[in-house]
Amino acid sequence: MNSLSSSVPLVGLLAGFVLAATAAPAAEVVPSISLPDLVVAVTTGNPELKFYEAEVAAARGGRQQAGSRGDTEVALEFGRKRVRDAAGGVAAEGGAWSVSVLQTFEWPGRLALRKALANQQVTLAELGLERFRSALAGRARLLGYGLYAAQARADAIAEVAGRFAALKETLLARDPAGITPLLEIRVIEANELAIQRRATEAQLAVAAALVELNQLRGAAAEAPLRVAATRSNLGELPSVEALLTAAYENNFEFRLRRAELEQQGFAVQLARHERRPAITAGPTVSGDNAGGGESFVGFSLSLPVAPAARSRGAVEAAEARRRQAEISLTLAQRELEKGVRLARLAFDTHLAEVRRWAPDSVGRFREAAELADRHYRLAAVPIGTYVELQQSYITAIEALLDTERDALEARLQLRDLTGLALELAEAKP
Repeated sequence: MNSLSSSVPLVGLLAGFVLAATAAPAAEVVPSISLPDLVVAVTTGNPELKFYEAEVAAARGGRQQAGSRGDTEVALEFGRKRVRDAAGGVAAEGGAWSVSVLQTFEWPGRLALRKALANQQVTLAELGLERFRSALAGRARLLGYGLYAAQARADAIAEVAGRFAALKETLLARDPAGITPLLEIRVIEANELAIQRRATEAQLAVAAALVELNQLRGAAAEAPLRVAATRSNLGELPSVEALLTAAYENNFEFRLRRAELEQQGFAVQLARHERRPAITAGPTVSGDNAGGGESFVGFSLSLPVAPAARSRGAVEAAEARRRQAEISLTLAQRELEKGVRLARLAFDTHLAEVRRWAPDSVGRFREAAELADRHYRLAAVPIGTYVELQQSYITAIEALLDTERDALEARLQLRDLTGLALELAEAKP
């Protein structure tokens, strides 16, 4: 029930986008943005960045606290003192007071260990912020290309759907003589219905990509946006060994695991160091004015007496967490190697598929579809050839866009895994 109720508003929102798109006038100009500009807009306007920036600020504040000594404590005591004689009577009475100034002193090296732990926490927070920014840029580029591909697919389907609709109206305006023209009209009507369904699905895909992109860049969900016609120049990549070397050095997840292991190492040292208790000491002054008045000046010294079992337990827990961090680092290394090899294989496979396409393949399919439309009206092309060419035009565009998107996704995944500047040059579409 929860999943159903949560999906209904999304479907309604996407349907609203489709209705708005179909009802909008043809002359309406939607702002167009290039992929690089879109990535900049997302990485600067994303509201979730504030969370990670606040996390870094909190870690830096914790580092300042870890580098400071404990606060000085001032203890004040006030009361009254009554002195009785041997018979039990009150011999003297007056006020009494005591003042102590105490400071806690840590053992040498403990403060440095706490600062090291706080520094590692700052490092983890900064790595988290960098990782989010990198993932956000990759997601923005992939979604931007997805929006462009969805728009291109929707435009092509709308073009073919309009061609079928216009042809149907033309055929219906004539007086069909014989069974063949009537059957051809039914073929055109059936294909028009199928194409119209695909057009609706394409518009929903555009709306879904638009909503997510607007959320990423901190804009209103219904804000219009159109990605400029673009095509990424995928290019070549370094060898697998070079990619793995860069991944072990730059990968954010792997660096996080290494930083966590270093942090747990400091935590073990601190737990062992804290088996020696801190000392609280300071001067004490007291006095009273009962029976002529007395005063006392001394030195106070205190230290906690912690059970040995508690100290051993803290050390064992810290060492167990350090062993967990070691295992996590090993598993992260295995996952990183697997991810790099699989992403490189996927990229090479999709790139080889993209390169099998001629640069003007889509243009030639479009010209063939237009030519078939003209010659079918002149009875020079059979209905089967006409329908096949219209379908082939849409299929060719979808195949090329999907293949380029898969190659782009694999390349962006490699960039995230290795930390290398595998930038995608923009080529003319």
